[in-house]
Amino acid sequence: MYRGFNLDVDGADLSSYVSHGKEIHELNKAQVKNKLDSFNNDKGDLLASKMIANWFPAIETDVFLSHSHKDADLAIGLSGWLNIEFGLTSFIDSCIWGYSEKLLRMIDDKYCYQPSTKTYNYERRNKSTSHVYMMLSTALTKMMHSCECIIFISTPRSISPKNSIESEGETDSPWIYSEIAMTSLIQKRSPKEHRERTMVKSSIAMDSLNESLQVKYDVDLSHLTLLTAADLNAWYKSNQKTSSQSLDALYNLK
Repeated sequence: MYRGFNLDVDGADLSSYVSHGKEIHELNKAQVKNKLDSFNNDKGDLLASKMIANWFPAIETDVFLSHSHKDADLAIGLSGWLNIEFGLTSFIDSCIWGYSEKLLRMIDDKYCYQPSTKTYNYERRNKSTSHVYMMLSTALTKMMHSCECIIFISTPRSISPKNSIESEGETDSPWIYSEIAMTSLIQKRSPKEHRERTMVKSSIAMDSLNESLQVKYDVDLSHLTLLTAADLNAWYKSNQKTSSQSLDALYNLK
């Protein structure tokens, strides 16, 4: 990661880019192979590194998009805009998240289900969930580290402002909280370092799957540079259309 941005999309119309964004989204999803059966070794143990490798294949992207699942169309539209106007590639988290549910079901059916009661063992189910989520969190952090630019799409669906959109707020998504926290902790690397290496890149933003359990996390956004719809328009008018030059134009703008 080199720079992180807190994007307020109010006033930005990305609807005409959604169809192209969906094409990119589907191509990325197609690269996430369904190889769950190969996640067991000959002893029946689960191979964490192999799971992570299959969840996050070698998809090289320029921008990590963090967003609420309720803002999926916004994220897809933004990815289409970035690609058409600047030649930038983005990775959206929903390419990956559905596979964690399938993996959890596979593990729980094999290790946690109790045929005698037709229920799942509570302690084992907690253990399986913690393992899967920890592996996913680790993989997400690696992806954020490898992307040059991270954009968090800030809307009332993702962040409830406490003071202002530029400083802090609350979220009920543990994944958004984790990702924003990681942007302040992971090592910052120069654009040159990013562009001289062939790296795995991706974008994500995960949301709580349990709609009934509401937990609020305080989120500090002060380290992310604020972007607005006006900034996006100014960036578009910079006429820097190659991927590396376009990112440099954004950095110079803000």
